[in-house]
Amino acid sequence: MHYSIHDEPHLSNRNHWLRAAVLGANDGLISTASLLVGVAAANPSSQTLLLTGVAALTAGALSMAAGEYISVSSQADTEKADLDKELHELTYHAERELFELTKIYETRGLDHALAHQVAVALTKHDALEAHARDEIGLNDLSQAKPIPASIASALAFITGAILPVIGILILPARTLVWSLSSLTVVGLILLGIISARLGGAPVIPATARVVIWGVLAMVATSLIGHLFGVAV
Repeated sequence: MHYSIHDEPHLSNRNHWLRAAVLGANDGLISTASLLVGVAAANPSSQTLLLTGVAALTAGALSMAAGEYISVSSQADTEKADLDKELHELTYHAERELFELTKIYETRGLDHALAHQVAVALTKHDALEAHARDEIGLNDLSQAKPIPASIASALAFITGAILPVIGILILPARTLVWSLSSLTVVGLILLGIISARLGGAPVIPATARVVIWGVLAMVATSLIGHLFGVAV
């Protein structure tokens, strides 16, 4: 929620889902492609590769959803505990909390009289909201939302992982390692550009870090496949 008096969309409004979506898509693309490149380097059958890809996509999406839900739920539990503690303090030590809020506004540049006036007004309006925002640092944008985060992570993982899985079906088997790696790099570039655009970040640095880490992962798994794989 934002309170601009004119049409002024803020990119930070996307933070609660953009981080999970970018992480999920990046993980889905890199982990699935790296696994398939490593397995492909051992020269398995096409059926084995396809099964590996589908299994990686399914397990990865469920893992991302569960992991995101658990981690964000833990954050939500911590936030609730802080709010419960603050509500207790407001109930039994209202004057001390008012003084605390006044001091917070003084540190932000208001003189004592104005800081006290603002603290009194906001306390009358919604004391818990004022302390949650200005003392603890909780607001609508930062509030933990486990279910949306887990859904975004799972869908994003599938979006990223589906590209190398499709690559298995359409790319030539004799050059699969190189073809799949090239397809994945293209996907990483697109992911970097999209995430940078959505987050308002510079495109080149955002794309470079995604591509570099993705290439390193594929190189590592490809080497493992060559060293320990058995041709069939």
